[in-house]
Amino acid sequence: MQPLVSGAALGLEGQLTVYNYKGGPCYRCLFPTPPPTTACQRCSDSGVLGVVPGIIGCLQALEAIKIASDIGEPLSGRMLLFDALSARIRIVKIRGRSLQCEVCGENTTFNQQQFKDLDYEKFTQSPLSTSPPKLKLLSPDSRITSKEYKERIISGEPHVLVDVRPELHYKIVSIPNSLNIPLASLEARLPEISSALKEQEKEGTGLGAHLYVICRRGNDSQRAVDYLRNKGFDLAKDIVGGLESWANDVDSNFPMY
Repeated sequence: MQPLVSGAALGLEGQLTVYNYKGGPCYRCLFPTPPPTTACQRCSDSGVLGVVPGIIGCLQALEAIKIASDIGEPLSGRMLLFDALSARIRIVKIRGRSLQCEVCGENTTFNQQQFKDLDYEKFTQSPLSTSPPKLKLLSPDSRITSKEYKERIISGEPHVLVDVRPELHYKIVSIPNSLNIPLASLEARLPEISSALKEQEKEGTGLGAHLYVICRRGNDSQRAVDYLRNKGFDLAKDIVGGLESWANDVDSNFPMY
């Protein structure tokens, strides 16, 4: 097996170690079975201070150079822990190679073909993609694409666009003329939506103004549309893929964060 220089960062903390190096433990030695998905956090959900992965990345590069050059003492059997808040680095000893390890143990039958055939998503019970899962809460007739919404704007169709992201996100960037009503406050602000729709109906053809809902990626907007339709807003529709789809398919200059 090839050495693995492993680094991770989350929030204000980072860690670094080297696996599979000169008899040292492999990753599977330390973690024979995957942890429950509820115990795993993602940077996309929990956030990370940008400089932390930069620091860990530089240290990873240093370890790779040491291994390739066969100099110094790579972090095999040891783990570096970095605390950005206190500017402290600690080195702790980790468990050594397991003789019963399914991958590198003495009696292992694990081979290259098994590695190729391993169903990672089934084994870890989590998707390979780091992006949040895409909900499929609504039927197709309750959704439109960002391109279709752009066509509605061009045609002058009377409508209201509700952005259900938190106010802080809305202030970063938004589609012009949209109405910011965070998902958490949707129930309390239903009268505001009704008022906005009536205002648009005055400019329409008498068929009623349409209601479109958008968020960052298209998950919260589906939840909002599902709730709105249950509350009698039958013309409410979700914009598939949210603002990310708008930036990718409609306006390449639209800034994303």
